[in-house]
Amino acid sequence: MRFLLRFMGFLFAAGTIVFLVGVAVVAGAIWHFSKDLPDYSQLQDYEPPVMTRVHAADGSLLGEYSKERRLYLPIQAIPKQVINAFLAAEDKNFYEHGGIDFTGMARAVMLYAQNYGSNKRPQGASTITQQVAKNFLLTNEVSFNRKIKEALLAMRIERTYTKDKILELYLNEIYLGLGAYGIAAASLVYFDKSVNELTIAEASYLAALPKAPAALHPVRNRDRAIERRNYVIDRLQENGWIKLADAAAARKEKLVVTSRSNAAHIFAGEYFAEEVRRDILDRYGEKKLYEGGLSVRATLDPKMQVMARKAMVTGLVTYDEAQGWRGAQNTIPIAGDWGVKLAEVKSLSDISPWRMAVVLETSDQSARIGFQPGRELGGAVSKTRDTGLISLDGVKWARAASGPAKGKTPTSVSQVLQPGDVIYADPLLAKDGSIVEGQYRLRQVPEVSGAMVAMDPWTGRVVAMVGGFSFDQSQFNRATQAYRQPGSSFKPFVYSTAMDNGYTPSTVVVDAPIEIDQGQGAGVWRPENYASGKYYGPTTLRNALRLSLNTVTVRLAQDIGMPLIGEYAKRFGVYDELPNYLSYALGAGETTVMRMVTAYSMFANGGKRVKPTLIDRIQDRYGHTIFKHDQRECRGCDANDGWKGQPEPSLVDRREQVLDAMTAYQITSMMEGVVQAGTATVLKEVGKPIAGKTGTTNDEKDAWFVGFSPDLVCGVYIGYDKPRNLGRNATGGHLAAPIVRDFFKPALADKSAVPFRVPAGIKLIRVDAKSGMRAGPGQTAGTILEAFKPGTAPPDNYSVIGVADADGRSLSVSPDADRAIIRSGTGGLY
Repeated sequence: MRFLLRFMGFLFAAGTIVFLVGVAVVAGAIWHFSKDLPDYSQLQDYEPPVMTRVHAADGSLLGEYSKERRLYLPIQAIPKQVINAFLAAEDKNFYEHGGIDFTGMARAVMLYAQNYGSNKRPQGASTITQQVAKNFLLTNEVSFNRKIKEALLAMRIERTYTKDKILELYLNEIYLGLGAYGIAAASLVYFDKSVNELTIAEASYLAALPKAPAALHPVRNRDRAIERRNYVIDRLQENGWIKLADAAAARKEKLVVTSRSNAAHIFAGEYFAEEVRRDILDRYGEKKLYEGGLSVRATLDPKMQVMARKAMVTGLVTYDEAQGWRGAQNTIPIAGDWGVKLAEVKSLSDISPWRMAVVLETSDQSARIGFQPGRELGGAVSKTRDTGLISLDGVKWARAASGPAKGKTPTSVSQVLQPGDVIYADPLLAKDGSIVEGQYRLRQVPEVSGAMVAMDPWTGRVVAMVGGFSFDQSQFNRATQAYRQPGSSFKPFVYSTAMDNGYTPSTVVVDAPIEIDQGQGAGVWRPENYASGKYYGPTTLRNALRLSLNTVTVRLAQDIGMPLIGEYAKRFGVYDELPNYLSYALGAGETTVMRMVTAYSMFANGGKRVKPTLIDRIQDRYGHTIFKHDQRECRGCDANDGWKGQPEPSLVDRREQVLDAMTAYQITSMMEGVVQAGTATVLKEVGKPIAGKTGTTNDEKDAWFVGFSPDLVCGVYIGYDKPRNLGRNATGGHLAAPIVRDFFKPALADKSAVPFRVPAGIKLIRVDAKSGMRAGPGQTAGTILEAFKPGTAPPDNYSVIGVADADGRSLSVSPDADRAIIRSGTGGLY
């Protein structure tokens, strides 16, 4: 008995020693692994990379920019159904354990022992808390060292943060495939839905993804993906989180993925979205753009953008088709499965409703075409094969651009198309505008290009912008990056300079041939009026601008001096520096559509400085406004206690006055004349007050029109990217003005025909439309109301700029002397 007691004592002592040694070993191990643990307190200030989102003026999504597609959602915003799906898949006891699931760990150890030496990856037993520790603070290394550190961190995290905070971190950080990080982004990427719209089956599929997103691809591994999804549904049912009937219905639901594009989310908004991206990048840098979670409200009006693109594309295509058919885009063999071969040909993705097709067979009256098939989410070519017919009506425009048949209208489809030709086509329209079922029209990607900008003249907000025919074809934004000669569309800045310095719309300048000695061996320059070569003799500034007379503009520039014109051009932002050569008064310098539209906005708004913007405001990830375009002070807008009889709020506008408001109205009135009876009469079809100016460069390389209503400015240029002659009569009035007309008609359709605002101080006096002199009593025929500033009035006779006597004094000339020919700027009258 004594021996037994001694033996039991020995065992107890030995057990105690072993226990103490074990405790010491464990404590030592904990100390050893704890000393190198990362600082888990950083989770409190965690700011994950979050995508920047850009919304249009109406709130619709324009674009998303990120390296990791993530939207951060607080746990309160995540539906219980979604939370339960992830708990069922990953850690059903999450709200019960202290960070470690010991049962799961034991099971993982046993499997590791069974598979030792088999090169199989060990099965994890990580709780959600352990996954947070690994994802945020550790690496993906497969080792016991990492697992021990993970467990230690998990316990510390559990003591520091609430369960909801830990789950929030997990659901926003976890990678779920297809570039999506976090549940909010994955919901959009896979199903184009918010988390609140997910069904049980969709939430279960997303919850199945953390283990192996690539292995559960919804297309490449559909069967395995459905199997794993159904496993999660079963766990939801077993845990009592969904009803039996709901589980059965969810298992039967098809796995349908609606992939979300990374491109601009508004049709025709690609150039605008890219310009906004560049702006944010310049302001805040790459990290803030792609990881900062900025919320950007852009100025884009999606409806106007569609109108602008339609007008621009129609103008480019109309011109291009008039040059003739240049032939197929490409050719491919059509034997076998033509769809697979056609799918390999690069097509433009942003020119809907145009579709790429291959000609399958032709006859005199029609051609059968097969359309390019789409691709499934996994990249495989769709098995669907759509076909259609191109009739003779669909190719009648396609006159040969070269060769013996150049310019001849085709009499059969086979003259234009051959089997294997890769082309573009869109639905054929009947005369009433309806679609002819099953029939298509041949299309051709235009060689010519151009740009358009539409702007609110009072704020500088760009409401629409087209940078070319197709962003997919060329990312070069011609609206902001293409420097082109504006031609005569620059003349209003010459005339406004004159009228801001004592001239009036009734000032008379002689229109006649002129010779300019350019000095330094540059020879003699003889500017001429465009096309007709006709000269009108003594001409008012109003009529000279209306008819776009070059010699009058050159004489006016001589009289006021190019340095002063250059100063005004710089004020308006048309040019940074304007050389002191008279040819620059005719628009020989280079500028952009954006600059020209911005400058014309200052005519429309009464001469106030305008800074163009594509962004209204930017907020950081916390909702704080870090940029706002409108800098006007609103006095009285902060009445937090409500209205108590105080004056109504007022906006204080401290913007610079670039041009006298009365001068701005005078030039606007003169440009109205350009539309009513000048080089842009096509704009009269808009049926609203419009002012503007056409421009055509030397050798017809560029055609311009910039015009405006009281509240909207639009500018367009057309030209080849490598400038070359556009052809006979390729003027701003023939090419660019119709595009602006086609934009203004729908854009202003619901606007009242409000006349341009007349500033205080302007006197409207009736004058003779031809001579500019005061109209006689009762005279109405051939007269107009002309705008004069205080201290100026219509002349009773006029002194003609460009006409002088032998001593250099200006001559008073009878209004009948309208055929005066001037040899030079200071010669005698002949």
